[in-house]
Amino acid sequence: MPGAIHWEEHVGRRVKLRDLFVFFTVVECGSMAKAGIKLGVSTPSVSAVIAGLEHALGARLLDRGPQGIVMTAYGEVLLARERAAFDELRQGIKEIEFIGDPQAGELRIGSPESITAGLLLPILKKLNTAYPRIRYQVLQVQQPTIEYPELRQREVDIVLARWGDDPTNGDSSQELATEVLLDDPFFLVASRTSPWARRRKIDLGDLADAPLIIPPNDAWGGALVTEAFKRRGLKPPNIIVSTLSIPLRNELVSTGRFVTLLTASVVHTFGKRYALKVLPIELPAHRSPVGIVTLKNRTLTPVVQLFVQCARDVAKTVAALSAARTY
Repeated sequence: MPGAIHWEEHVGRRVKLRDLFVFFTVVECGSMAKAGIKLGVSTPSVSAVIAGLEHALGARLLDRGPQGIVMTAYGEVLLARERAAFDELRQGIKEIEFIGDPQAGELRIGSPESITAGLLLPILKKLNTAYPRIRYQVLQVQQPTIEYPELRQREVDIVLARWGDDPTNGDSSQELATEVLLDDPFFLVASRTSPWARRRKIDLGDLADAPLIIPPNDAWGGALVTEAFKRRGLKPPNIIVSTLSIPLRNELVSTGRFVTLLTASVVHTFGKRYALKVLPIELPAHRSPVGIVTLKNRTLTPVVQLFVQCARDVAKTVAALSAARTY
């Protein structure tokens, strides 16, 4: 067990930022040899840096073996704090760049498929018009989840999320900041050229044999449709295509031969392009809140703040149209 660490004597004067970066690279690569290649230095040089770091901290950070390196408990603690420290440094550099040029910057966004198509697209269009030099990286994340590993590991700056209930419930709220932007309900949708859209009155029973394109049953949307048919005592829905893909659903339903399930935001964004019409069929009562997730103790750069404000503005428009069922 390491003894007490005196900051000025052992860390402040001996540990360099480069040493921490070497440690981070070794963990990332899984071996000192691979880290040396990536850093452009010899394996003994990497080993010497790690040994010096361990000596300064008074703790063994890595166990060496024939298969590579394995972090000790001390190494895991250092890595977690180091990741946060490097991220804060990166955020600081972003702020400096933004002050020098408020029209530029970089933003990494995590978003699931349905939100990317329905909400993120209009947000980016609006932001790009006002700030054309901001750069974006969009990473598709899995839903539903309350873990947000990409955010916790600081691979993204912000996550757009969909919840099945109140997102502030649960232990994750202790580390995460959540903001609900709008309730984004699911609707059964057809093409305006389809026979279902031309009916003055339509009931769920009228879709008993209709070819459906819906998400898998383990997704909220798919489970919602299956539950709706079950409650009415109808036979299971005629699912022709099971997919999470919004482009695939839009393209197929636009042929007029299918009925699909889409959220209000997706219909708002793509309704005119694909001639979509929301069918007046009530699905089981449900909430589908969509919003923003960030880390509570992480500095939000000016670009993130711009994104958040733009997201609020777009969400208000979508929510108003959803309430009026105007698309």
